[in-house]
Amino acid sequence: MTIQVFIESPVSLPLWVGITLLSGAFLYQLCRPFAAVKEGRGWKALLLLAFALASAMVIWVGDNNLLFTLPAFVAVFLLCTRGDRVGRLAVSVIFFCLMMAVCALIDTYLILFDSYDVLTRLVRPAVFGLLDLGMRGSLPDAPVQLPRRLWRLVLGLAAMPLCALVAVVLLTAQKYESAAVDRVAMSQGAVVLPFVLLTALVLLRAVLVLADHERLEQSNRLAELRAVYYEGLQREQTGVRTLRHDLRNHLTALRGLIERGETGRALDYLDRVADAPALRGVRRFCENETADIVLAAKAEGLEQRGLTADWQIALPAVLPVADPDLCALLGNTLDNAIEAACRADDKRILVRCRADKGMLMLRIENALTGEETPGLATTKADKSRHGFGLAGMREIAARYGGTLETRAADGRFELVVCLPL
Repeated sequence: MTIQVFIESPVSLPLWVGITLLSGAFLYQLCRPFAAVKEGRGWKALLLLAFALASAMVIWVGDNNLLFTLPAFVAVFLLCTRGDRVGRLAVSVIFFCLMMAVCALIDTYLILFDSYDVLTRLVRPAVFGLLDLGMRGSLPDAPVQLPRRLWRLVLGLAAMPLCALVAVVLLTAQKYESAAVDRVAMSQGAVVLPFVLLTALVLLRAVLVLADHERLEQSNRLAELRAVYYEGLQREQTGVRTLRHDLRNHLTALRGLIERGETGRALDYLDRVADAPALRGVRRFCENETADIVLAAKAEGLEQRGLTADWQIALPAVLPVADPDLCALLGNTLDNAIEAACRADDKRILVRCRADKGMLMLRIENALTGEETPGLATTKADKSRHGFGLAGMREIAARYGGTLETRAADGRFELVVCLPL
């Protein structure tokens, strides 16, 4: 049916191809901030073609083309994009609703105008171009990043315009059997289709707002770690000033002990002074400031809990990994390891992290306690501020095209994260 309309249209084939690709290009540009396209020109070309063909689909109130377009478009979209699967599915449904609402409005209600075939094809890229232009100023440069719990919420909300679209397009096929039904179907479409279009645009805006909120939350977590780090620095500086102030008294006491021949007590006194936190200095783990802040804060927590850690860290000052993501990976893997080590007899934690040969590699090893919760979920009561879970860390790894693997053997638990840089 659709192909026949194209062939009989007064629009020439080259012009139709150009107009169709233009619509696809506008939609592709609008979609890029919401879904990460796989590397390679082939994937980008295939996704652009999917947008072009879907937006060129002839669809009207009472038509069944919608039923065949939906699975094909969603399948190609998932194939060409990467990242959280739930998020990609949610974005594909939103864009499908947006495209089909525009196409159904144009194909159904422009039939009263002359040159219907030409007009319906020219209006498509005009509408999609205006949408792209209208939203461009508020779109981020990089694809938005949301945790899976928020993507599930967006997917659930996206079901509303999809159901409304299906209802008004597919369930009005009997319009051709009765003039009264036709009038009702046309009236429903005039109300529901603009609602579907508006809802899809609002959902895209909601995704941007949620992404901004999530970035703010992650920045706040990093700021809290920075505060802990700088509080430690301030305590050490205060200790240095106190030690410098008391140095004369310490020397006087040592002199008195040595003059009385109490060498043993003098040595013990020296050991206590040498063990003062002010003399231990600030430990530097690596050149990367974010990683250094997180590791320093966690190292202090380790010492306070009586745990020991074997550190080997080699990270450059600049990494192509967002600070909140790096903070989440390091901080939460160490939080889980510390929590497990506190319950185990073996108090040792092994930490290896380096950037080498185009890969960021993180390896954390700790003792098993036999009380591990599914997905490494936290056992603390306040789950909003503690624990991240294996799913959250896998999400970060997948977003960068990396992997997260776990292994439990010989009484030890090992977590390994590899991210391509």
